[in-house]
Amino acid sequence: MARPRSPRIDKTPFEVQIVDHSHDGRGVARRDGKTMFVSGALPGERVMVEQTAKNRHFDEGRMVEVLQASPDRVAPRCEHFGTCSGCVLQHLAEDKQILLKQRVLLENLERIGHVTPQTVLPALTGDSWGYRRKGRFSVRRVNKKDKTLVGFRETDPRFVADLRICHTVIPQIGERIEALALLVESLDARNDIPQIEFIAGDIAPDGSGVALVFRHLNPLNEADREKLIAFAQQHDFAFYLQSGGIDTVVPLWPGAPKLTFALPQWEVELAFRPLDFIQVNATLNQKMIARTFELLDPQPQDRILDLFCGLGNFTLPMARLVGEVVGVEGEAGLVARARENAECNGLANAHFHAADLTEDQRGTPWMRQGFNKLLLDPPRSGADEVLKQLPLKNIDRIVYVSCHPASLARDAGFLVKERGYKLKAAGVMDMFPHTGHVESIALFEMK
Repeated sequence: MARPRSPRIDKTPFEVQIVDHSHDGRGVARRDGKTMFVSGALPGERVMVEQTAKNRHFDEGRMVEVLQASPDRVAPRCEHFGTCSGCVLQHLAEDKQILLKQRVLLENLERIGHVTPQTVLPALTGDSWGYRRKGRFSVRRVNKKDKTLVGFRETDPRFVADLRICHTVIPQIGERIEALALLVESLDARNDIPQIEFIAGDIAPDGSGVALVFRHLNPLNEADREKLIAFAQQHDFAFYLQSGGIDTVVPLWPGAPKLTFALPQWEVELAFRPLDFIQVNATLNQKMIARTFELLDPQPQDRILDLFCGLGNFTLPMARLVGEVVGVEGEAGLVARARENAECNGLANAHFHAADLTEDQRGTPWMRQGFNKLLLDPPRSGADEVLKQLPLKNIDRIVYVSCHPASLARDAGFLVKERGYKLKAAGVMDMFPHTGHVESIALFEMK
C-alpha cells in the first residue's frame, strides 16, 4: 500500500501578525482561520513567513523578515541561531524569557491540573551564557561539504548544525567545537563516530575536570587512539571511548580521571561518571537546592524521603540538616555512586535504595519505616505512578522539582483533588536559558 503524500507546501513568503507565544518559544499567528507556529517570531510583530509544514489542525513556518519588531527583540549572540536547535529564544530579551516560562508554568497548572498556587515564587536565574556543562553533540561526515560536522541538530532534525562555536556550552567545550570537528575529520574512523558526549564538574586551575565520551561503531586503530590522546593532553580533557551500551564506557586518557563537583554551602562533594545525570547549570543547581530546602524546611527531627534521587544532589546536602534522609533511584549504578558519595562525605544518616518507582513500593522495609516530608525530582514523565501508590498519610509537606510543566500540572491536580493537599507555592527556575525548557518547583502542604 502506497504511503500518503505530504501536502504540497507553497514556499512563497507571506505576511502575518504574531499574536502570542507558544510553549516551545515560537510565535503564534492566525492565517485563513488556522493556527500557525512561526519560529523566530515574537508577539506583537509583523513578519514575513515561509511555510515549512502543513498539518490538519495547524501549520508551521519560519520567520524570514521582520516588518515591525517587538520592543523585546534583541540581536542573538550566536551566529548559528535559527539554524541550530540548541536555542530558540536568543532573540528575546533575557528578562522576558523568564516571564514567558513563568506564564507557561501557570497556564499548565490551570489548564491541565485545574489548580492555582497560593503564591508565585520569584523566578530563580543563574548563569545565562557558558553554563551548559553536560550535553551530547551529533557527529556526521558530510561528503558534499568534504568535512565532518560536530554540533547539535538543526531545526530540521535530519541535519547536524555546522557549528563553529556555542555560547551556552561551557567555554572549555563551546570554544573548541571547530577543533573537535577537525580532530574527528583527521581520524581513519571519522565515519564511525556518531556522537560525542561532554560533561564537566568543578574545573581545576589547570583546566582539568572536563570529560568527553566518543561513541564509536567499530574498534579504533592505534593511530586514531594516539590522535585522541594527543588532543586530550593538549586541552586538559579526559577522553573516554564507548563501543556499545553504557557499560562499555572506558577511559582512554588519563587512566583514572576524577570527576567531581562541590556544593560548598553544605560542605558536600559529589563524584560522578561521564554518562551520569547531573544538573546542567552549576550556579542554578546550587540556587535550586537552597530554594528546595527553604520550601521543605528540613529539621533535625525530620525523616525525609527523596525520590528519583540520582547521585544524591539533594539527598547528601539535606543529610547535613535532618535526622535521616532516604534516597531512592531506579538506576542501580547511580545508587551505588550515591552510597559512595555519602561515605566519602561522612554522612551516615543518608541511605540509598535502588527500586523501580513505577511499581508498588509500600512493602519495602525503607517505606514501612515512614516519613514526614517528601522530595520529588522525577523525569519528564512525572511522578503520577509513584504518587498513586505512595502512602502519604503522615507526609505533611511535599516539594516537587519538575523538568516538565505539563507533568507537574497533572500531578499537582492529583495531589490537590485526590490526596487533599494545598498547592502553597510554585515558580520557575531558568536551568536552560535561551531554550524553551521550563524547570519549576512547587510546594504542597496538607490542608
